[in-house]
Amino acid sequence: MKRAILACAALLAATSLSFAAEAWKEAEVNGAKIYTDANGMTLYTYDKDKAGESNCTGKCATNWPPLKAEAGAKSEGEWTVVKRKDGTRMWSYDGHPLYTFAKDKKAGDTSGDGVGGVWHIAKAD
Repeated sequence: MKRAILACAALLAATSLSFAAEAWKEAEVNGAKIYTDANGMTLYTYDKDKAGESNCTGKCATNWPPLKAEAGAKSEGEWTVVKRKDGTRMWSYDGHPLYTFAKDKKAGDTSGDGVGGVWHIAKAD
């Protein structure tokens, strides 16, 4: 019985970590290492956000969809889960909530970089 409980605990831990690992990935675009969502869509940060707090709501969130964190997702290292004002959860890297851009149509598009002077590609270190 004890082995079964330990096996279940290990499976749950591995599943939680897989939610994180599947939410984003590194990519190279125009010679720069950036972060993308699992589908290869560029991730962006928003200057009007505060550390660990998303300020992109309503129409902003329609144009800049948050990088959704699944229910079982757990923070790991610089990747943390942020609870939004509407109760949904999203991913944040190094304190910066992450978003895709509705006008990016295919993996590798970076048309959101610099929009309004407040949107920036999330670059990998």
